[in-house]
Amino acid sequence: MEQKKELDKDKIIPERMAALRSLPIEIKQQLTGEEAQAFLYGEELPDDLAEKLKDYIENA
Repeated sequence: MEQKKELDKDKIIPERMAALRSLPIEIKQQLTGEEAQAFLYGEELPDDLAEKLKDYIENA
């Protein structure tokens, strides 16, 4: 059985946490743990995640 990786709460970007929480429930249910972690830590977004969030994120 695979164990979940613990989040390093000190490295989470607070604005990203707020954005993640504000997403519609049906979008949040589609996210994998790895995708959510990449988003929260400001890592490069996997292609699948970028596709899921395309209507909710702005490109800077």
